[in-house]
Amino acid sequence: MSSGVKKVVLAYSGGLDTSIILKWLQDVYNCEVVTFTADIGQGEEVEPARAKAKAMGIKEIYIDDLREEYARDFVFPMFRANAIYEGEYLLGTSIARPLIAKRLIEIANETGADAISHGATGKGNDQVRFELGAYALKPDVKVIAPWREWDLLSREKLMKYAEENGIEIDYAKQGKKSPYSMDANLLHISYEGDQLEDPWVGPEDDMWRWTVSPEQAPDEPTILTLTFERGDIVAIDGKAMSPATVMEHLNKVAGANGVGRDDIVENRYVGMKSRGCYETPAGTVMLKAHRAIESLTLDRNAAHLKDELMPKYAEMIYNGYWWSPEREALQALIDKTQETVNGDVRIKLYKGNVIVEGRRSESDSLFDATIATFEDDGGAYDQKDAAGFIKLNALRLRVGARRKK
Repeated sequence: MSSGVKKVVLAYSGGLDTSIILKWLQDVYNCEVVTFTADIGQGEEVEPARAKAKAMGIKEIYIDDLREEYARDFVFPMFRANAIYEGEYLLGTSIARPLIAKRLIEIANETGADAISHGATGKGNDQVRFELGAYALKPDVKVIAPWREWDLLSREKLMKYAEENGIEIDYAKQGKKSPYSMDANLLHISYEGDQLEDPWVGPEDDMWRWTVSPEQAPDEPTILTLTFERGDIVAIDGKAMSPATVMEHLNKVAGANGVGRDDIVENRYVGMKSRGCYETPAGTVMLKAHRAIESLTLDRNAAHLKDELMPKYAEMIYNGYWWSPEREALQALIDKTQETVNGDVRIKLYKGNVIVEGRRSESDSLFDATIATFEDDGGAYDQKDAAGFIKLNALRLRVGARRKK
């Protein structure tokens, strides 16, 4: 193929599929391949990808620990918005893609590559997210998406190609491999495919990897105090933690209490409905706790405006528009509201539940007990004022009612 591509940066996991893509790029495009493997908290060793890439003749190999950048610059800003897609999905796969796209482009610039490549299929959202991000950061980059080009569209064809080209297949592992299509990072692990393609069939309990079932969770609850600064969790039980460490700790503790499972049928950007199961222990806790501290420290109308804008913000991330001007503009507004979101939230984790037990903010609370009390408020609030307030707000209703008569 005379494509003009001399060097391509491949998002490379070291697994069978991306190893096949690596060889396919070498054969079909006759180009040099640079591999990029990211550790974003998926819980698997990424270093073995180096040996596999070397064995296939790769000279430029990037293996990057991006856990802190992922948590600090992508997950935490998203949770300041309380972002949730279609009322349920905490965007665990969606928010990882703009970081991978960013790093692909950075490596392309560093190595002089003229193209990038990924292993996302032509049916899913990830192809859109990777490529929108790439084009936003490098408008003239060429994107190679093998699943939209090759004819290796079955497992049988992929395995045959691997055997014919000497790509290592660990048959022992193949036999034990999960039947599900899975994606994992610090925020979540997702499961799709196999029996989950029938929305009526429930997931098998041994499918889940990060959480125990609520029925098997401890009988004693776990109590945590989360400290927020400007909308971000900065400490747990008084111990300062980095963003990635916060998420790692919450994943472990919440998962042990059966927190974070979800079973969703969602609307993909490409137009189809898709059923997926998700484990998001840390994110489930973070969302509940963040809303709790905002309830104490955020002005009513600012909070309501955020809630109005949130579905649009979540949709931008789900659809791949993290690097768009509209998302960046919304982020500036959201971050402005977080200046006073400071304080502590005490939560109880118990058998799949996240229960808010208390919230406090010494410097930024808008809760005034002298006004809100059911006891004598000493004149802090004149109840007679409510009559005029109600009549003015009822004026249009009264006029409309008279017209009907």
